[in-house]
Amino acid sequence: MNNILVTGGAGYIGSQVANLLLDRGHKVTIIDSLVTGNKKLIPKKAKFIKCDIGNKKKIKLVLKKNNFDAVMHFAGLIKVEESFKKPKKYDLYNFKKAKIFLKTCIDNNLKTIIFSSTASIYGETSKKKYKENSSKKPSNPYAKSKLKLEKFLIDNINKNKIKCIILRYFNVAGADKKMRGGLIDKKSSHLIKVACEVATGKRGKLIVNGDNYNTKDGTTIRDFIHVMDLANIHILSLGHLIKTKKSEIFNCGYGKGYSVMEVVKTLNKVLRRKIPVLYGPRRKGDLTSVVADVSKIKKTMRWKPKFNKLELIIKSSLSWEKKL
Repeated sequence: MNNILVTGGAGYIGSQVANLLLDRGHKVTIIDSLVTGNKKLIPKKAKFIKCDIGNKKKIKLVLKKNNFDAVMHFAGLIKVEESFKKPKKYDLYNFKKAKIFLKTCIDNNLKTIIFSSTASIYGETSKKKYKENSSKKPSNPYAKSKLKLEKFLIDNINKNKIKCIILRYFNVAGADKKMRGGLIDKKSSHLIKVACEVATGKRGKLIVNGDNYNTKDGTTIRDFIHVMDLANIHILSLGHLIKTKKSEIFNCGYGKGYSVMEVVKTLNKVLRRKIPVLYGPRRKGDLTSVVADVSKIKKTMRWKPKFNKLELIIKSSLSWEKKL
């Protein structure tokens, strides 16, 4: 049993990981400012402290009182479109405050870190899939803020101050099997979430951003990973770090891409009816195709996905949307 500190545990992915940690018998303390998090998602068995990660004094106190084995850092802002409008806000929350928090952890001897990063730090590529060492050309302020924090962590790994696993998420979707959690966001831009809102009558139509990309149906291609498989990757990462003390960077996806219209068709099949779709203009910073090369995580951690079927992801998202 380990004692884990989780930031952003009132969020979509953080709460899912917290649930899984508790299921496996670990102790969990959640720090969340509830700026974007939702109290309903915090697991009952977790200890909850409402606190901003930039509050050095309070964080120091929490670290002194608890003997944590590792920290999982999820807290941050995640909306790409919003980041174009408020780049300074994204830099503040995702980099500056996070750096204060992680420095406080390091200074108080909490040096085992798992960080949730993003595949959007990669630039457009001519290759079919992104490897961990693919070139980094973040196309939006959100991705830039994440890459800055990655660099801060890598710098500390190189100075031998910390042991850290950086996980680069591709497109996370789906909900908890026991329906304890899922995506709660009234202004979401996640494709599957929005499509399920249309399917349940919460939105009138799905707007597809661009139909003239260089793909088989003109819409962008993404690698969707079920949130439960992603949560399991965090558990494996924790075991790997504690056992081997080796820092790593891993892509988190399935290595298979689906176009926007393939997602819509799969949803229509599940529903046995068609949802209303409207083509709109391209979104700023959208890449044509973003698919992970996941050979490294499969080899290093013997990771085997359990929920890697698009239909399964969509069905769980739909059930969650109905529950909401």
